[in-house]
Amino acid sequence: MTLSQLDYIVAVDTYRHFATAAEACHVTQPTLSMQIQKLEDELGILVFDRSKQPVVPTETGQTILIQARDVLRAARRIPEIVSESKEDFRGDFRIGIIPTLAPYLLPYFIGEFVSKYPAVSVHIQELVTEQIVDKLRNGLIDVGLVVTPLVENGITEIPLFQEPFVAYAAELNPLLNKATVAPIDLQTDGLWLLTEGHCFRSQVMNLCGADRQPNCTTALRYETGSLETLIKLIDKQGGFTLLPYLATLDMETVRRSRLRLFDAPCPVREVSLVMHRSFLKRHLINALRQEILAHLPLELIEATSSGNVMSVQ
Repeated sequence: MTLSQLDYIVAVDTYRHFATAAEACHVTQPTLSMQIQKLEDELGILVFDRSKQPVVPTETGQTILIQARDVLRAARRIPEIVSESKEDFRGDFRIGIIPTLAPYLLPYFIGEFVSKYPAVSVHIQELVTEQIVDKLRNGLIDVGLVVTPLVENGITEIPLFQEPFVAYAAELNPLLNKATVAPIDLQTDGLWLLTEGHCFRSQVMNLCGADRQPNCTTALRYETGSLETLIKLIDKQGGFTLLPYLATLDMETVRRSRLRLFDAPCPVREVSLVMHRSFLKRHLINALRQEILAHLPLELIEATSSGNVMSVQ
C-alpha cells in the first residue's frame, strides 16, 4: 500500500469518475486504474462498485476512504511542520467564501494578504456553505469563510466578528417611516429573499418568521443569489429585504437613506473561518485570520462594540 494509491482512491471518490480522477492526479487513466486494482488485490476487497455510474464506493470502501483521507492529511502535515518552523509561507492556498461575504469582505484584506505573502498562490471560490463543508471534507479547499455555527462533525470553527443585519426598503415603504426597526415590523408583505441554498436566506426567514411567503404582494417570483439584484428589484418593484452590514458601506447616498438599523438588541450573524479538524496550512490560516481582523472596517467594529446584539442562526 502506497500514499499514491491512497491518493488515487480518494481522487476517484471525489470526482466519481476514473478519467477525471486521473487528470487531477496527473497520471494516465490506465496507471490510476492499475494502481487501484493492485491496492484492492492487496486488501482483498473492492473499494469501488464499478457497475454503477457514476462509480461509488462499496460499504467497506467508504470506511477505507475515510481512513485514507486521514492518512493523507497526516502525511501532508509533515512538510507543513517544516515550513512553519522556517516561517516559510509558500504554496497553494485554497479559500472558499459564501457569496454574501465575498464582494463585501474580500476587498478589505485580500490585497494586503497577497502582497505580504507573494510566494503563496491564493485560489478563491464563491460557494454556498454546504459546498464549502463538502470541499473541506474532501480536501479540495483549505479554509472557508462562512456564517456559523455550523454544528458539523469534524469541522473546526474560528469566530472572527459579528455582522449586524440592516433593513433596506423601497422609497414609499412604511418601514422608512421609522427611525429604527424591530423584528415585529417585518411581519408585513413585500419581503424579497435570496434563492434556496444561501444561509443568509435562512437567517432572514428565521428573523422575519419561518412561515413567511416572500414577495407575496405581486405575481412576480424571482430567484437570485445576488444581494445587488435584490436591491435593484426593490428600487423598481417595491418591497424590502434585509442586508448584511458590510453590503451597505459603499452605498450611494440615495440608497443609504433607505436603510434602517434595528432596535437593540441588534440581530447579527457570526462570521468565522472554518477548516477540517485535521487541517493543514495552519500558519497560513492563522495569517489569514490576523489579516482579516487587522483590516475590518471601523464602522463594522463600532456597530457591534456595544455588545447589545442578538445572534441569528
